[in-house]
Amino acid sequence: MRDNDQQTINRWRLILGDFAESHLPLNPQDQELDGALYFLYNREYGNEQGMREENPRASRGGSTLTVPGWLKRVKKLFPQKTVEIMQKQALDKYNLTQLLTDESVLRQMEPNMNLLKNILSFRNMMPNNVKKLAYTIVEQVIKDLQKKLEIQVRQTFYGRKLPRTNSSYRIARNFDFKQTIRKNMKNYHKEFGTVIPERLYFNQNIRRYNPWHIVILVDESGSMLESVIYSAVMASIFAKMPFLSTKLVIFDTSIVDLSDHIDDPVTTLMKVQLGGGTDIYQALEYSKKIISEPQKTIVLLVSDLYDGNNYNYMYRSCKDILEAGSRLFILPALDYSSAPSYDKRAAKHLATLGADVAAITPEELAEWIGKIIS
Repeated sequence: MRDNDQQTINRWRLILGDFAESHLPLNPQDQELDGALYFLYNREYGNEQGMREENPRASRGGSTLTVPGWLKRVKKLFPQKTVEIMQKQALDKYNLTQLLTDESVLRQMEPNMNLLKNILSFRNMMPNNVKKLAYTIVEQVIKDLQKKLEIQVRQTFYGRKLPRTNSSYRIARNFDFKQTIRKNMKNYHKEFGTVIPERLYFNQNIRRYNPWHIVILVDESGSMLESVIYSAVMASIFAKMPFLSTKLVIFDTSIVDLSDHIDDPVTTLMKVQLGGGTDIYQALEYSKKIISEPQKTIVLLVSDLYDGNNYNYMYRSCKDILEAGSRLFILPALDYSSAPSYDKRAAKHLATLGADVAAITPEELAEWIGKIIS
C-alpha cells in the first residue's frame, strides 16, 4: 500500500471512529500509535480507563495499557513537543493525576513549566517518596528558567548607561560622544577643522550601589500560579543585584514574608499554598511598614485584584504608598500569557491614582525597573 493511501485510510478512521475498526484495519505500527491515542482521548466518553465498558476494543492495544506503559509508548512514538502537549492534556483535561502520584511515571515526565505548575497544584496528594522526586524536578525547571532570565536581566541592567557620569571602564559601548566634544572644544584645530580631544569621556554603567528598594507582593490565589512562579524567580535574580534591595511577600488572607529565602525560589514555591481568599489591603499595609525610603522604593503588586474586602481599603493603601513618594506597579500577570484575567475596573481606578498597571513578561519588568533606577 502506498503512503498516500495509508494516510487517506488514517483520515477516514479519525472521522469514523469505532465504525472504521472492522473495515479499515491498521498495520502493527499504526495499531500501537492508535492504542496510545485511544487510551487518552477516549476519556471523552467519560470512562477512566480510556475505553468504553461495552466495547473494550482490546485489538487497539489501548485497553491493555497502564499509565506508565502509555507514557513510555507516547515518548517512543511522538516528538517531544507532542509528548508535552499530551502530558498537559492528560493532567489538565482528563485529570490523570497518576502521572504525578506514581514515582515510576513521574520519572518519565518531561520537566517543563506545565509539569512544574501541576506539581505545585497537586503536591499535597503526593506520597513522601514522590515529593522528593517532585522537588528535584521543580529544582531543575526553576534553575533552567532562572539561568535564562538572569542573562536577560543582567543585559538590561548592566547594559544601561548613566548619562553625565564618568567611567574608567572604557569600551566603545560606553563612549560619550557629546561630553567628549563639549569638554574638548578648547582644543578645536582651525587647520584641520576639527576638535582634537585631549581626553575621551565614557558613560558609566549603572552604579555598583544604587539604594533602590523593591517590595514584591504576590497574590498566591490559584489563578495566579504562573505569575507566582515568575515572581519568585525574578525576586531571586533582583536579590543578586548590588544596586537593589529586594523583599518578597506572598499573601492570601494571611501574609508570609519570604525575604530570608529570596535566593532560593524552589523553597519559596514549595511553601506556596494555592487557593483560598485574598486580602490585598492587608498585604499593602504590610508593605508600608517595611518601606524605609519611600522615594527610592518600588512596590510591585502581583495580583488579579479580586479582593475579598472592601475595595476602598485597597485604594486607600495604594494612595498612601504613592503619596509617600514610592512607585507602585500593579501586575495582573507576570508571565507569557496573552490573556490575563483580572478586575479591570479596579485596575483602571488604581491607574487614575497614579499606579502603573500592566500585564507584562519578566523581561519587560526588568526593562521597566531599569529605566526607573537609571
